[in-house]
Amino acid sequence: MSKKSMSYMITLLLVTSLALFGAGCVGNDATDSGSEEEMQSIMIKGSDTVLPLAQAEAEVFMMENHESIVSIIGGGSGVGIAALIDGEVDIAMTSRAMKESEIENAQTNGINPLQQTIAWDGISVVVNPENPVSDLTYEQLEAIYVGDISNWNEVGGEDLEIVVLSRDSSSGTYEYFKDEVMEGNEYRADALINPSTGAIIQTVSQNPNAIGYVGVAYLDETVKALAVDKGEGAEEPTSENILSGAYPLARPLYFYTDGEPTGLALEFIEFISSETGEETVFEVGYFPA
Repeated sequence: MSKKSMSYMITLLLVTSLALFGAGCVGNDATDSGSEEEMQSIMIKGSDTVLPLAQAEAEVFMMENHESIVSIIGGGSGVGIAALIDGEVDIAMTSRAMKESEIENAQTNGINPLQQTIAWDGISVVVNPENPVSDLTYEQLEAIYVGDISNWNEVGGEDLEIVVLSRDSSSGTYEYFKDEVMEGNEYRADALINPSTGAIIQTVSQNPNAIGYVGVAYLDETVKALAVDKGEGAEEPTSENILSGAYPLARPLYFYTDGEPTGLALEFIEFISSETGEETVFEVGYFPA
């Protein structure tokens, strides 16, 4: 699965390929008569955390529904929510719930946001594999991110300055980490802001002093996920610990639509909760709702 730092749109070209292939073959009477299913399309935009899941689901969905096109753009939960408020997308994908102010803005524009939980995700705190630190408490994480701890030797590491990485404020993960770990306090002023989860992975993999937070689905061998202790012992972000509730940094992922979804949007949401869709959720590294 691609985990590029830039947000982008995917549109599966299978429909075109099949059409070209069919044109070069001997068709049956129905094909020769020009009977074709009408193409349908939807636009989805938002969370970079949800992005790899939505992409994987769209690819499988469009393989099974050749007349459908599902276009997906990342950029952050706030970006997707703004697009929904402005009526620019069929679905906003988010890693946080909409704020009351966002709901009010949507309603002012005649949009009535409806929340659908599509999966659950774990948040991993990541460091470079060369870093000897293997676990941190909530208190230590908060102190690092608000600026009270600035050296790895204060949390059992080497005498090196901590390079703190964060997502930008449009990210739902930024909001979740701030509320859950930092108790709503502000991020330290020298935190390096990253436009995407992929950017955090890349920087941590290249900087032995860096620390960041990413969705579990983005983990790879280039970074090390820390065990996290909320007061009941340090737990690693494994599938078992997330599903059992032992790992504390876990949250739901959402789709938002304007009222009850209909047409292709409804079909796609129902597909994600189908047996095939839930298999894809697991394959990508998330957990069915």
